[in-house]
Amino acid sequence: MSYVLLFSVFVIATCGLVYELIAGALASYLLGDSVTQFSTVIGVYLFSMGIGSFLSKYVNRNLIAVFIQVELLIGLVGGFSSAILFVAFEYVTSFRILLYGLVSITGTLVGFEIPILMRILQSQFEFKDLVSKVFTFDYVGALLASLLFPLVLVPHLGLVRTAFLFGIFNVLVGIWTLYLFKQEIPWIRLLKGSAFAVLLSLVIGFVYSDRILSFAEASSYQDKVIYSKSSQYQRIILTKSADDFRLFLNGNLQFSSKDEYRYHEALVHVGMASLDRPKSVLVLGGGDGLAVREILKYPSVEQVTLVDLDSEMTDLFMKHDLMTHLNENSLHSPKVQVINDDAFLWLRSNKKKFDFIVVDFPDPSNFSVGKLYTNSFYRLLKTALSETGVGVIQSTSPYVAKKSFWCVNHTLQSVGFKTSPYHVYVPAFGDWGYILVSQQSFTPPEKFPDGLRFINRDVVKTLFVFPEDMRVASTDVNKLNNQILVRHFEEEWASYVH
Repeated sequence: MSYVLLFSVFVIATCGLVYELIAGALASYLLGDSVTQFSTVIGVYLFSMGIGSFLSKYVNRNLIAVFIQVELLIGLVGGFSSAILFVAFEYVTSFRILLYGLVSITGTLVGFEIPILMRILQSQFEFKDLVSKVFTFDYVGALLASLLFPLVLVPHLGLVRTAFLFGIFNVLVGIWTLYLFKQEIPWIRLLKGSAFAVLLSLVIGFVYSDRILSFAEASSYQDKVIYSKSSQYQRIILTKSADDFRLFLNGNLQFSSKDEYRYHEALVHVGMASLDRPKSVLVLGGGDGLAVREILKYPSVEQVTLVDLDSEMTDLFMKHDLMTHLNENSLHSPKVQVINDDAFLWLRSNKKKFDFIVVDFPDPSNFSVGKLYTNSFYRLLKTALSETGVGVIQSTSPYVAKKSFWCVNHTLQSVGFKTSPYHVYVPAFGDWGYILVSQQSFTPPEKFPDGLRFINRDVVKTLFVFPEDMRVASTDVNKLNNQILVRHFEEEWASYVH
């Protein structure tokens, strides 16, 4: 019986860490800046565990019954936590109070359970054996949770269903303990009834997880959600209205089908049309295939290499009918090679030179993306660009995020690139910025492929002119060890009122 309870330590340790990871991931999805969110969630959670451990000393009777009650409460609070946070996000004015409140309650209960269980087991083992066994099972459970969460749970179950599943596991530990010690527990009928009621509510939540999440997302997006998927890296949402569909990653708009041609024509043709018969092209990011669609309008192109981290993104834009129609099936072109890899790591091993490079990453809203805007990354980018080649980097809004935009420009210049900043108005985004890079002086092109809807010779001449309210801001270089760009971006967009 004692070893059965020790196995319970393994289960509850796994559950406890999963709740912590869910809260951190959900906060980064909804609030951005994954490093800050994970750091604060972990800090509050561990502090609360300490409070729970301290409070456990005041329990002196009915330890087994108390342990069972705690398991039921953890299962209930932890299991419903993700669903509550997703649904409440659009309705509460102080979301962080709710987030950290749930994290605190869960952490306190998790901190409470292990000391109580150790006291139940103290008559079965010597103290040194008890401590070593309990913490061994605890840490092994934590390891399992940390491996399962990104590799299995988030991609295949999602945050809401995962929370309900591990809530069920906590309740099953309580029920298991209830039957092991049924002769020693007072008011056992009440506990049994409570346990099975909580279990039933969690099972119902697990079964209806998709509906709960659909309801939450329907509240968050104006248009109908027609596709939603949690990948290993991000939450992918596709919405559709009568004449428009939009892609969101972690709640941030990536494009609107009504005006994306403005963004992508400006991204590709301003630089690429300046080249004489470009043959090899590299696209970093851009898993939607829309930049590739524009690149393939140049008959001289022989090979396009697209490197995008998330296979769920590239699969969506290779298989979904609406998406393949929009990108004109560009990712299925025999000229295109799709590679799912980290662009930073891929560039480090790359030996090829490219005539044209498109860098179309999400905005630097967190440190994991911010590393792709550092001088370290741009040095690698420079080694991949041919002597006569041209590259382009999407660089957020020079109107809303002026410091961020010019920080990217200065960082590119710091590694030896000649830069040519320009901007364009995209209705879905507002004024948006790009930076052309080369190792030679850049001359704007005058001839473009046929059939473009926005870019032409006259329009291009206006793109390199910046009004006074977008003038150059003095900034430092963005480096891996300071990531000042992320701080600029967070500050500027947080203060922007649409």
